[in-house]
Amino acid sequence: MAFLQPSVKNQPSLKLFASVITLCVAFIFSGNAAAKDTLTVYTYDSFTSEWGAGPIVKEAFEATCDCELNFIALDSSAGILNRVQLEGENTRADVVLGLDTNLMALAEDTGLLDSSGVDTTNLALPIDWDSDIFVPFDYGYFAFVYNTELMDTPPASFEELINAPDDVKIIIQDPRTSTPGLGLLLWMKSVYGDEAAAKWEALQPKILTVTKGWSEAYFSLFLNNEAPMVLSYSTSPGYHIAVDETEQYQAAAFSEGHYLQVEVAALLKSSKNKALARKFLSFMLTPDFQQALPLTNVMYPATDIGDALPEAFDQLITPSKTLLIDTATVKDNRKAWTNEWLDATTR
Repeated sequence: MAFLQPSVKNQPSLKLFASVITLCVAFIFSGNAAAKDTLTVYTYDSFTSEWGAGPIVKEAFEATCDCELNFIALDSSAGILNRVQLEGENTRADVVLGLDTNLMALAEDTGLLDSSGVDTTNLALPIDWDSDIFVPFDYGYFAFVYNTELMDTPPASFEELINAPDDVKIIIQDPRTSTPGLGLLLWMKSVYGDEAAAKWEALQPKILTVTKGWSEAYFSLFLNNEAPMVLSYSTSPGYHIAVDETEQYQAAAFSEGHYLQVEVAALLKSSKNKALARKFLSFMLTPDFQQALPLTNVMYPATDIGDALPEAFDQLITPSKTLLIDTATVKDNRKAWTNEWLDATTR
C-alpha cells in the first residue's frame, strides 16, 4: 500500500498534531515520575534537624525503594500522639516514630495502630520485648548531666541531691510537655513510691527552673552555665566527648539506679502504604539506620552494632539498676502523679 504524502497546506496542522502528541507523552512520563510512593512519618523535631538522624535515614531508606520519605516534625513524643489522636483515621501519617515506653499503652488504646510485622528477635535492649505493634529503635537512661567546671563532686543519689547545699541548682523539664520531664517524674516514683510527693517538695529549693522542653533546658540554659546540673540522658556526654572533644560534661551515677526510656515507632491502621511502612519499620533495625543513632539521637541503638558504636560510649556511666514502670501502670496513673508533682512543687 502506498502512503500519501501530505500536501503543503496540511503541514501546519500536522506540526500542531505532533506538538500535542509530544506534550501528552511528556505529561504521561512526568505523571509517572510524580506517582512515586510517599511514606509520611510523624516524628519529633530534633530527629529531623540538620544534625539529627532524619537526613541520614531519609537518604539511606530512599536508596532502597522507589519512594519518597516525608518526615513531619512535631514538638515532642506527646505531641506526636496528640496529633494522630486529633486527626484519627484521616491522619496523613503512615508511621509514628518517637513514642516511648511511657506512652505505649495510651497509644495502643487509641485503636489507631496496626501490627508491625517486624521480626524483633535480634534486639539488644536491657529488657525483654514482646510487642507486635511497637518497634524499638533506640534506648537510653535519664540522668543528671553536670558541668565539671562548675561542680567538682556531683551528688551520687537523689538523697544527696535533695540534701546538697542551697547553691546546687538543677534545671528540669515539665512532665506535661517533655519526655525527659515525664521520665524524671517516673524515676522519682520508682525510687520513692508513696513518698514521692514529700521528696518533690524537699527537692524544690534545688530547682532553678522548669522548662517546657529538653532543648531549652540543655542548649539555652545549661550550656550557657545557668546551672551546674540539668536533667538529660546518661548518653549526653558521649556526644560532647566524640564530637566536641571535651569531657567537661558528665552524667552523675545515682545509687538508686536510672529510669529507662525505649523509643519506638508504629504503623497507622489508616495508612494507604502499609507494605512500604512495614518495610521502613524493618529498615529501622538495619545497620544503615542503627549506626546513625549514637551521635545524632545520642542514644544507644536497639541492636548490637559492634565496633560501629563510638568509643566515647565506653566512657559513659553504667546504671547500677534499670528502673521502669509498666506502661499500663503509667497510663492509669500519669494524670494523678502529674497532679501530685504540681501540688508538691507549687507550695
